Amino acid sequence: MLSLKMFTLWKKRKQHKDSEDTIWLQKPLEYYQATPLSPIIRLPARVANVFTLQEMRKATNDFCYSRLLGEGGFGRVYRGILSMGQVVAIKQMDPALSSSAQGEREFRVEVDILSRLNHPNLVNLIGYCADKGHRILVYEFMPQGNLQEHLHGIVRVRMDWCTRVGVAVGVAKALKYLHTGPATGNPVIHRDLKSSNILLDENFQPKVSDFGLAKLVPFGSNTYVSTRVLGTFGYFDPQYTATGHLTVKCDVYAFGVVLLELLTGRRPVDATQSLRKQNLVSLARECLKEKRKLKKILDPDLSAESCSWGSIKKFATLAWNCVREDDNRRPTMTECVKQLEQLYVFCSSSQQKYPMMKSSEQIFY
Repeated sequence: MLSLKMFTLWKKRKQHKDSEDTIWLQKPLEYYQATPLSPIIRLPARVANVFTLQEMRKATNDFCYSRLLGEGGFGRVYRGILSMGQVVAIKQMDPALSSSAQGEREFRVEVDILSRLNHPNLVNLIGYCADKGHRILVYEFMPQGNLQEHLHGIVRVRMDWCTRVGVAVGVAKALKYLHTGPATGNPVIHRDLKSSNILLDENFQPKVSDFGLAKLVPFGSNTYVSTRVLGTFGYFDPQYTATGHLTVKCDVYAFGVVLLELLTGRRPVDATQSLRKQNLVSLARECLKEKRKLKKILDPDLSAESCSWGSIKKFATLAWNCVREDDNRRPTMTECVKQLEQLYVFCSSSQQKYPMMKSSEQIFY
């Protein structure tokens, strides 16, 4: 009799836990992010589709290796086809990460934040799967992969200067949208902006992804929030690393590193280089202080086309300003958007005026 009661109690608890996997999104974001000192932050939410594990297995042919698109710190990403025929990217969290408190928090924050934001340069979250211990995210499919693959991958699609400036404009607009406070005026700090988190559509239009480490700045704390340092080595704001004070300028610093990647084609940290050349920011600061050294770090791919040397110098200057050690001297994302849009208009007109030329005929002015 006692065993029957214990079994009944266990089954009820299990059913309750399983049901929580599908209803937790109904709880407000502050349930996961607020501290006793943080006021309530409310944002309008869009409904995300809820998928079962069986549906995810069917969409990926049981997570077949032939469907694998890539693998990162979160887990594996597969090309999937939903029942209605829609092609999607399915990101499956690594089991070791999904069973940890940090992994669960990142998963829930990403779903909740992306369900509340809407911008053409932010990746579209189609839905999620929280079936028992499995944690899976379903995004729109981006056919050109991510920016890191094109700049540093083995198989690269050549990006001309105008395309690179266009990518920078799109990323800057996404960060401006986050920092100026969608719907409520509260900034959202991405905290993990990097080239691998910038996805590209068929026309190389960028969309920022991976919001697992994102943080909302609450009312009454418009300067910084104190938090442990999280992110990716090479994109860390040195002031954030030293103080633990997270501000929107941390995203500006990471954006500056991405600009340097677009300009140089180099990785933020490259262990294959000499010690002096391993850190991209340090190398760029050294070269950008003297404009005549800029050509030494320019991506060789850009030397094979006709570019406006003036636009390259302005782009480099903006990148340098974004990675300044003093965060008060860094521009806002609103200022970055304005400067980059002007450069993009100029590059587009220059590209029409001066079509692709051989390296011996390149124009720098």
